[in-house]
Amino acid sequence: MRLASRMSRLGTETAFEALARAKALEAQGHSIIFLGIGEPDYDTPAHIVEAAKGALDAGYTHYVPSPGITEVREAIAADVGRRLDCEIPATRIIVTPGGKPIMFFTILALAEEGDEVIYPNPGFPIYESMIRFAGATPVPMRLREELGYNPDPAELAGLISPRTRLIIVNSPNNPCGSVIPDATLQRIAELAVEADAVVLSDEIYKDFYYEGSHTSITSFPSMWERTVVLDGLSKSYAMTGWRLGYGVFPEPLVEPVTRLVTNSVSCTAAFGQIAAVTALQSSQEPVREMVGEFAERRSLLVAGLNALPGVTCPMPMGAFYTFPNITGTGMTSGEFERGALQEAGVSLLSGTAFGEYGEGYVRISFANSQENIREALNRLGRWLTER
Repeated sequence: MRLASRMSRLGTETAFEALARAKALEAQGHSIIFLGIGEPDYDTPAHIVEAAKGALDAGYTHYVPSPGITEVREAIAADVGRRLDCEIPATRIIVTPGGKPIMFFTILALAEEGDEVIYPNPGFPIYESMIRFAGATPVPMRLREELGYNPDPAELAGLISPRTRLIIVNSPNNPCGSVIPDATLQRIAELAVEADAVVLSDEIYKDFYYEGSHTSITSFPSMWERTVVLDGLSKSYAMTGWRLGYGVFPEPLVEPVTRLVTNSVSCTAAFGQIAAVTALQSSQEPVREMVGEFAERRSLLVAGLNALPGVTCPMPMGAFYTFPNITGTGMTSGEFERGALQEAGVSLLSGTAFGEYGEGYVRISFANSQENIREALNRLGRWLTER
């Protein structure tokens, strides 16, 4: 069967491939600790689950408008407005099955052959994959360890060209756990305005801060008119399997992106949307409790990683990942990932799963219990000492 040539430009998310390899070993009887997949190990809070059950009983089992149920869009707009201290019309909200469609639809709507899209590297691998699939040219914006895994604004200025259509930022960042300083974020905003480029701001980890609080690039002058904010419920409410994301779009993008929704997925599941209202409008204590527990795990993991031979690890400020430097072990990132899984029974991800500038690093999630993190550190320590 002959595939369309565009399929050769479509990448994947290596985390799911690594999970499959680890699960295969587990099925063979091996003991595996999973620190690779980016998913909270908590269950969705019970009151949100009950809201979904109630929505099913109430008949929310049919098609709904492509951009989302009006009540849900209004609830999201109110929540975004409260958090970002601004007034957001509900008409600018589009609800999607997860956050990835916001990336896909934004890039498809804006970028084509001959255009350039700047994206963080190391960064979420779907950015580069979707840019290539759309036919545009991906331009990596390097995140430097010496800058706290953040971009150098002077370097970014040199990457911008007359063909730049879109700049992607992600803060807190996956895979590095970094947070872009306000001054750097402001400079990125200024460069976007100067270049007349749109910004896709991936803020899915906005609730996972361990120092300070969230700043959106939309807080800087002239940015609401040129920024797409990507967000969703997957991480904050442990709802990854629900597939509930949303975007806040500049007005000119609402109709084109709605057409993309109609042509691809029709709409997002109705009962899940109704549950989202409960998630946003009820007590946020479950979110705070989870983040508090993650803060303890972060400290435990970072201290343990820095005690390993050949490994150094800065303290992440957000999300739930560490991005340790493993060059002192003498291994490549791929070799470290394979050895950790096959020799130590610890599933983690090579830094190169997140781009070329991830070489020399690995990503380790602390969305697992403190008990499992301690055991993983013990296993990694034995493996690195005895190899």
